Amino acid sequence: MYLEVKRLKKSYGEGGSYVEVLKGVDLSVEKGVMCVIQGASGSGKSTLLHCIGGLDEAGSGSVSVDGMEICGLTPEELSDYRRANLGFVFQFYNLVPNLTVKENIQVCEYLTGSPLDLGELLDTLGLAGHQDKFPPQLSGGQQQRCAIARALIKNPKLLLCDEPTGALDSHTSREILELLEEVNRKYGTTILIVTHNNAIKQMVDQVVYLKDGQVQKNYRNETKIPAAQLEDL
Repeated sequence: MYLEVKRLKKSYGEGGSYVEVLKGVDLSVEKGVMCVIQGASGSGKSTLLHCIGGLDEAGSGSVSVDGMEICGLTPEELSDYRRANLGFVFQFYNLVPNLTVKENIQVCEYLTGSPLDLGELLDTLGLAGHQDKFPPQLSGGQQQRCAIARALIKNPKLLLCDEPTGALDSHTSREILELLEEVNRKYGTTILIVTHNNAIKQMVDQVVYLKDGQVQKNYRNETKIPAAQLEDL
């Protein structure tokens, strides 16, 4: 199994402000799968994603990615883990405003010894004609494409997406989801998507529902449909 989460717990605060966010999460994801993680606000979706990504330290339990146990790693080891294995896509892009599209992507290109071909990636993501523009000159969808390109240039094994369509309209959301679909097909990237959008579960291989910090449902989607056919985005 490519990703294995076992008995994962995470809490914040102490005393009267103590909150247990994850209460023993168990989850397995195979390599090359697209998986959606859903749940109400406060269910622990983003916290789970951040623990898998080494951005947040688990209280207890185990997270194994491609055979590597990441719980208990030092900050330096976590940095190496993220650099070697992960790409991150967030809701609000996090682009450097005074760098061009190409330069924003190259920031991460330099972090790996085996990057994807930049020209090919720009073509795949529809950014070839925008590579010399700055983020303020781009639409929201183009900025998210740039954020995805920046995450992908390292050729990561695992792409973590936290509400990647949350700031986009329905038409642009569909374009971004089609793009993630193409990335999964073309590069074989394992993709985890945290989202409130209920329609997205129809296009992925695996669906996980969190409720109050625990996995309530976890199933394979046997009626998967293309992103282009999604309704009510």
